[in-house]
Amino acid sequence: MTTQMFGAPIRRKEDPRLVSGGGRYLDDLGHDALAAAFVRSPHAHARIVEVDAGDAVDVEGVVGIYVHEDLPGRIGEPLPLLIPHPTLTHGRTGYALARDEVNHVGEPVVMVVATDRYVAEDACQRIRVTYEQLPPVVGIDAAREGALLVHDDVPGNIAAHMLQEVGDVESALAASPHTLTLELDIERSACTPMEGRGVYARWDDERRELRLWSSTQTSTGVRAAVAAKLDLPLAKVECIAPDVGGGFGVKIVHPWPEEVLVPWAARLLGRPVKFTEDRREHFISAAHERGQLQTVTVGFDDDGRLLALDVKFWHDNGAYTPYGIIVPIITSTQLLGPYKPGAYRCEFWSLYTNTVLVTPYRGAGRPQGCFAMERAMDAIADELGIDRTEVRSRNFILPSQMPYDHGLLFQDGRPLKYDSGDFPASLAKIKALVGWDDFAAYRVEAEAEGRRVGLGIGCYVEGTGVGPYEGGHIQIETSGRVNVSTGLTSQGQGHETVFAQIVAEELGVRLEDVHVTTGDTRKMAYAVGTFASRAAVMSGSAIALAARNVRAKALRIAADALEVSPQDLEIVEGTVRVKGAPATSMSLGTVSVLSNPLRYAFDEAAQAATQFAGTFDPDKPPVAEDDEPGLEGRDFYSPTQATFANGMHAAIVETDPVTAEIRILRYCVVHDCGTMINPMIVEGQVHGGVAQGVGGALYERMAYDESGQLLNASFMDFLVPYASEVPTIETDHLETPSPLNPLGIKGAGEAGCIPVSAVIASAIEDAEGFPISRMPISPNDLWELRRQHAAGEIPSLHRATRSAARDAGTTEATEAKETTA
Repeated sequence: MTTQMFGAPIRRKEDPRLVSGGGRYLDDLGHDALAAAFVRSPHAHARIVEVDAGDAVDVEGVVGIYVHEDLPGRIGEPLPLLIPHPTLTHGRTGYALARDEVNHVGEPVVMVVATDRYVAEDACQRIRVTYEQLPPVVGIDAAREGALLVHDDVPGNIAAHMLQEVGDVESALAASPHTLTLELDIERSACTPMEGRGVYARWDDERRELRLWSSTQTSTGVRAAVAAKLDLPLAKVECIAPDVGGGFGVKIVHPWPEEVLVPWAARLLGRPVKFTEDRREHFISAAHERGQLQTVTVGFDDDGRLLALDVKFWHDNGAYTPYGIIVPIITSTQLLGPYKPGAYRCEFWSLYTNTVLVTPYRGAGRPQGCFAMERAMDAIADELGIDRTEVRSRNFILPSQMPYDHGLLFQDGRPLKYDSGDFPASLAKIKALVGWDDFAAYRVEAEAEGRRVGLGIGCYVEGTGVGPYEGGHIQIETSGRVNVSTGLTSQGQGHETVFAQIVAEELGVRLEDVHVTTGDTRKMAYAVGTFASRAAVMSGSAIALAARNVRAKALRIAADALEVSPQDLEIVEGTVRVKGAPATSMSLGTVSVLSNPLRYAFDEAAQAATQFAGTFDPDKPPVAEDDEPGLEGRDFYSPTQATFANGMHAAIVETDPVTAEIRILRYCVVHDCGTMINPMIVEGQVHGGVAQGVGGALYERMAYDESGQLLNASFMDFLVPYASEVPTIETDHLETPSPLNPLGIKGAGEAGCIPVSAVIASAIEDAEGFPISRMPISPNDLWELRRQHAAGEIPSLHRATRSAARDAGTTEATEAKETTA
């Protein structure tokens, strides 16, 4: 075994290349390619009456102009519904180019291919599309009214209606000493990675082969979809994900319209074609998430223990459902967090609106579910006058109860069964980290200084490592270089480092000798993709299994050469040596030579100088019947169920008594992702997630008007937190290994953002003394809530957290703003 790799805070191998400008992103490729641009619908809902391209066809440099009627065969059919579900009775997807009708602003109607993007855009401006406008359905309230329809054949705009229930909720609620009902609202947002979507394709007419590059989270999925749409053998299509500048879920859909059209145009024209979207295109034609309205009813006893939980919510899935109803299913199951709910019922409706389609965004339905559950926990604590952490503690699933089966089906169709976790230990850690028990004294000090502060908490459980499978391939060259391939893609998670650590640990080689390739179907043709915090669990496990196969083979070959038993050997720093006699050894490179025999005799010097090794012995074939040449191995990992990471966040916020500005003073995280391969990378994932969570809690929202126009489709208007708005994040970790995979690991990619809205709401509520039921929340929103509270339109919290000074501050703030107005 080599230097201990697991748990080592090793710096990322990929960073020197990326931070020094050596990255190769989609738009860095294909400088000789033709450029595609699109005429997109300016209306949220309309029929296409006529497309007039007469003024564009003669523009110098235009190579082709295409509408839906130009698309042959399967290219002209609807895009695939990737994840069907029995309750998705009215699944709908769009077309690569709109046919007859458009259902959201930004839907592609015409594609122009030209010598460069400037010419293509100029030509787009000259194309005249005549529309017959139809009344749009914007927002959940309009959708569930059902007076107007997005799709004429979908009654009530209901794409899916699903109910899961465990126990008799009605009876449990009726028997509960206390009940509360909360009306909650999470607004629509979007992930907006630094790099938008893009695709580049080259057609080899002589070989009848297509090679495409896509800024995607699932290169194998894009490959399969494009091959099917273009009616090509899968073996004749290659898809490569270059460096990808962020995904966060928006690049999980396959194929996007452009991923079909660009390869088709490349084959049709016999020339390379490329498309990269601009920022406005990303806002109006990629994907959004989050938007839900929720009604939560809880029944509980005098000690705050849950007896019944009844949840109804309405989910905005946008104009189409290419990714099915994964997001609301995750909300309905992950809502339970670390708690035993007693009887549980969750019913949801996934609704069509004339807005951009919804697919998973980092957290994928969990932030909404966590918001519902944690708001309910705070409400119970307030109703009974019990400390908020104590209410949570009384409802925790205990370590002795693991594995814990909730009796529900998770997003993968398998039981919602928690594999490991120690929630009481996590709670103790987060309370110590944030100073929970000392906060009352801090509040008094702050109030004496005229400051208003609050403390919030949020707990969550995250299903990670969902199947169905991932694979890993390892090859050791004669130089000792270790090549590792896995099919899922990378968008900044540190895969090159983490997977190298796994191989170095399992094989006993130096980290610098391990070279990792991801997202290239030439290297690994079968994979699923990077999403749902699954990469380390799925590909990490597959790579570990492949490494163990290679290790066993290396020891077997070396043992034969050194005339010892394999059990007497060890591998250290890439050298196979006899235990206790390290001088008797050979490098893995030499073992690789010995693994490639031919049926010819060579002297020792020739063997050392070439890859041809072996003996001319007819009784001893150079390759065993059950073996293969080469020191390499491949394996796949398919889990029996998801792993379940978990964590708890706490924050201290300050709300300005006059301006209602909200400032995060401290943000603390305790996270449990099982065995940590690299704590530094885990913390980086948590920090990035918290930053996105802060955006979702305080800044980011999709501002649609009643006509379906997105009013803030640029970074001038769509607010994101800067470094100045993201607090220093204090972290602690708990490691409860998963029993489900060979490494004991659970996912970490999405955890940071899941509870942030719930935590910030809890803290603001604690500071202000009245309930917070809608996120995100801006200073203007908070000021309006203060006005409503002062007018008696919203109630005070029951717990005595407010003081006369803060009451006076609220009055002064209201008067000051009214005077200014």
